[in-house]
Amino acid sequence: MELQQQIEAAWENRELLNEESTKETIRAVIEELDKGRLRVAEPDGDLWKVNDWVKKAVVLNFPISVMETIEVGPFEFHDKMPLKKDYAAQGVRVVPHAIARYGAFLEKGVIMMPSYVNIGAWVGSGTMVDTWATVGSCAQIGRNVHLSGGVGIGGVLEPLQATPTIVEDSCFIGSRCIIVEGVRIRKEAVIGAGVTLTQSTHIIDVTGSEPKTLKGEVPERSVVIPGSYTKEFPAGKYNVNCALIIGKRKESTDKKTSLNDALRNFDVAV
Repeated sequence: MELQQQIEAAWENRELLNEESTKETIRAVIEELDKGRLRVAEPDGDLWKVNDWVKKAVVLNFPISVMETIEVGPFEFHDKMPLKKDYAAQGVRVVPHAIARYGAFLEKGVIMMPSYVNIGAWVGSGTMVDTWATVGSCAQIGRNVHLSGGVGIGGVLEPLQATPTIVEDSCFIGSRCIIVEGVRIRKEAVIGAGVTLTQSTHIIDVTGSEPKTLKGEVPERSVVIPGSYTKEFPAGKYNVNCALIIGKRKESTDKKTSLNDALRNFDVAV
């Protein structure tokens, strides 16, 4: 509560950023994020609670930080944020050239292929961040998730009340998918290769006799592929990208078997 009060005060009065005590408070919050003791957003029953003040601390960390040169063997970076360290002690596998910024939390058992995880993100145990996948600032990735090659999970710092992009436990996100703007992928969903999801994307359930359109959220265990629908504009009718829910992944305690069945049964490209 004390940390929160000091962050809120500095957010309202930026002159406080000149005080060393304020800088120490901001750095303390980033350290708590880095160690997983604080989260930008956390499950709250069936919903997610956004901790606005933690996002404020992440934003305030940038003006109090200075550009520094970071040397890693023959490689050189120039940035305000240091990189995470001590992966062996954290039980995280990091393949060259994977990068995670300090202030992101990687739970024990995470595997990072050459990929990127930004500050404020939370990645759960057993999750693979595959080659050239990116996890944006403050994104929340559950346990036993597979983010396939080239997946882009969007970050969000502002507006502060906005929910970060969320991928819940045991989801499979196919190659080159883009999930941004605080979209929520519920548990065990399978997203086929090339699906793009924003808050305005039509997510159309075509499993029933009539289509049902959703936005901003993919239901649990849904199997989703890219699609399109016809929309009329002043210049004529054109096809607009959407996502199609074509079925449900079966409930199973063996998530790997369930995933393989879903991919095989629905012929989902990954």
